[in-house]
Amino acid sequence: MAESMKGLKRTHRCGELSAANAGETVTVMGWVQKQRNKGGIIFVDLRDRAGILQVIFEESDCGADNFAKAEKLRSEFVVAVVGKVEKRAGAVNESLATGEIEVRAKELRILSEAETPPFPIEENSKTKEELRLKYRYLDLRRPDLQKNLILRSKIATTIRNFLSREGFLEIETPILNKSTPEGARDYLVPSRVHPGCFYALPQSPQIFKQLLMCSGYDRYFQIAKCFRDEDLRADRQPEFTQVDLEMSFVDVDDVIDATERMVAEVCREAIGLEVALPMKRMTWEEAMNRFGSDKPDTRFGMELKDVSEAVKGCGFGVFTGALDAGGSVRGINVKGQAEMPRKKIDALVEFAKGYGAKGLAYLSVMPDGSYKSSFAKFMTEEELKNLVAAMEGEAGDLLLFAADRQKIVWSVLGALRVELARQLDMIDNNRFDFLWITHFPQFEWSDEEERYVAMHHPFTMPMDEDLEMLETDPGKVRAKAYDIVLNGVELGGGSVRIFQSDVQERMFEALGFTKEKAYAQFGFLLDAFKYGVPPHAGLAIGLDRFVMLLVKAESIREVIAFPKVKDASCLMSEAPGPVDPAQLEELCLSLAEEEE
Repeated sequence: MAESMKGLKRTHRCGELSAANAGETVTVMGWVQKQRNKGGIIFVDLRDRAGILQVIFEESDCGADNFAKAEKLRSEFVVAVVGKVEKRAGAVNESLATGEIEVRAKELRILSEAETPPFPIEENSKTKEELRLKYRYLDLRRPDLQKNLILRSKIATTIRNFLSREGFLEIETPILNKSTPEGARDYLVPSRVHPGCFYALPQSPQIFKQLLMCSGYDRYFQIAKCFRDEDLRADRQPEFTQVDLEMSFVDVDDVIDATERMVAEVCREAIGLEVALPMKRMTWEEAMNRFGSDKPDTRFGMELKDVSEAVKGCGFGVFTGALDAGGSVRGINVKGQAEMPRKKIDALVEFAKGYGAKGLAYLSVMPDGSYKSSFAKFMTEEELKNLVAAMEGEAGDLLLFAADRQKIVWSVLGALRVELARQLDMIDNNRFDFLWITHFPQFEWSDEEERYVAMHHPFTMPMDEDLEMLETDPGKVRAKAYDIVLNGVELGGGSVRIFQSDVQERMFEALGFTKEKAYAQFGFLLDAFKYGVPPHAGLAIGLDRFVMLLVKAESIREVIAFPKVKDASCLMSEAPGPVDPAQLEELCLSLAEEEE
């Protein structure tokens, strides 16, 4: 039978007590982790968000009624205990922060009884994630998840405090916006009072934060909810949180400096990590050529080597064909793996095909100096020797090659080096490598749309020295854009924004926008620019990803209270779900019947 608190006040959380509290009478409340009845004495592990505390019930201390209630306790009962803190008579429990003490109970109240939960509430749960997400309110009781969410709260507070000290103003921007089809797919919200019209949930506060710069707010930030209707991965959710900021009268270095100092303070306060400043910087071109990725993991080597010159004119048609088509031939040197079994190499070939490769060429430099290869018969001894030298190969090395269009070669080898590093245990998981990637291309070609699209967004400022190529050679224009990367994961990114109307018009023309189309999508921003706009720049960091990396979680689901799964559904609430036909009618909507 559940009891009320009847005026009891909690004095401490379970994990807050220590030997310094010995002799004090305290009131603690929480969930029963475990009950052990040893006959005349009952041990109860009591848990709350601060930790676990051992409570002892003996009839001589707590009386027959309280002892009888203690005998009924089961896992996840919610209780209040009044008792005296004592140093443990037996061995200290080194695995508990409260392991030196215990509370000798004088009074027990059962505030809520509980059914047996569908899985144990314990750290490092082996329960399938689908079951844990269905009962997320129970999963969230696990100490490791609670630590993650407590740390997330601390990180958000640190960010707010830092930006406030730096003169940033926290300003909220609208959630119900106008749809702008450029970029990822919008989540749409039908309007009841404007039949046939829709709001879009924001993919980012981009336009509004630029408007705030036009309005003279100088330095803005927001810990903003954003929404993208796209396919999910381990580090993506349909709704996510970003630390969004914008600054006026600044250039690239000003934004990078403020961001670096904010990130360093978060790392120091959250996990005691000292981040060396300034962080390393690398141009996009260098990152792609060395690592095959614009978010390279620099915790290990195995960098790409361009061997196009070494194989030019050789007898292997796959290499020469790629070069003749304007592509390149590049490779990675997997040190000491020349004797990797053929079965494993075949699996790597299949992996490479998943990233667009037609295949993967390999050359093993055997310990005796001989070659074992998928293509050696097509090349002379001299050509093979030159290729190995270009790869800095030695006896015992496995050399892997991709030959295709530049974009595919980068993609294949960039993913392959990370996969091999995982398989060969080459990654130091206690290392945090921060890196800025700068000088991105302004545009990338879309085969699907047969036009250039903005690599970041249409408001990104081109490099001053590249402005003259906007019309003549847009593929060579570089952007004043920058991404911050941590351990091979893009933490966030931003850019200097276009603030001159003539440059913005040229940008829209390069993207194939007519003036009418530009105004239809972004008219209120373009109109605002007519009334005096300062030079401005900004950035957004994915808060979920940042916390995930700092706590070394496998997925951002481990740092979000109520996440969605890969099909964007919630296993607990069963969202999304059907709605009452009357609601659809009110919104002037009807559903198309599915074909059999």
